[in-house]
Amino acid sequence: MTAYVYGTLREAFEATDLSLDEIWMRYFGLGGSASLRELDAVLHEGVVSDRLQHNVLAHALNERFTELGMNHPAPYRENLTQS
Repeated sequence: MTAYVYGTLREAFEATDLSLDEIWMRYFGLGGSASLRELDAVLHEGVVSDRLQHNVLAHALNERFTELGMNHPAPYRENLTQS
């Protein structure tokens, strides 16, 4: 329903109302390989993950947004603007 796209995975995560443990379980269930601590670093410390892990996390977030009636606002790596 919304056309809004978050600029970062952190912004998207903060809008999901999920705990770190909950998003990690969703991410891991989709094949993500980062540990809970590594995922925390990506979301809260700006650590950059590789393309595949970034996209798995974005997908987990976007599945949550679909549950909330939103249309995939978490950015996939291919959609991030280069600075």
